[in-house]
Order: sequence, then C-alpha cells, then structure tokens
Amino acid sequence: MIRALSGEGLLFFLPFALFALYLVLSRRNPLKVAAWSEATAWLVIAGLACAVGALLFTALTAERQTKAFEPPHMENGQLVPGRFR
Repeated sequence: MIRALSGEGLLFFLPFALFALYLVLSRRNPLKVAAWSEATAWLVIAGLACAVGALLFTALTAERQTKAFEPPHMENGQLVPGRFR
C-alpha cells in the first residue's frame, strides 16, 4: 500500500519538479518565493490531476481476482501462506 501511495505522491510532485527545472533553465532562482507565488495554484491542480489520473488508470486496468482469498493458516504444524483458491 505504501508503494502505491508513494507512486501517486511522486506524480503529485512531478509538476513542481518540472517547474523548478524550468526556473533553473530560465536562470531564475527556484529558492525564492516570488518565483513560485503565481504558479502554485496551477501546480497543485496539475499535481492532483496527475495523481487522480494515475489512481483511476490503476483502478480501471488492475487485474481482478475472481477466486476467494484463503488467509494464512497452520496445517500440520506448518504455516501455509495466504492464497487465492
């Protein structure tokens, strides 16, 4: 679950990283607040759009299990891992 959410987190911050790269290439200081003040709202909207788009894409294209999940259990003193049956 952490891996899935960290992927969406990285997608959220992608527009910010690209804008920082733009500021560096245009020879403006990306560490000054004035460089970010006008674009912050648009960057947040773009980041949310990227993250929500990735979540929707994953939800619509993920493989669905039609079998029932059997949780981990003990059989004859041995731990049997969870599986789909």
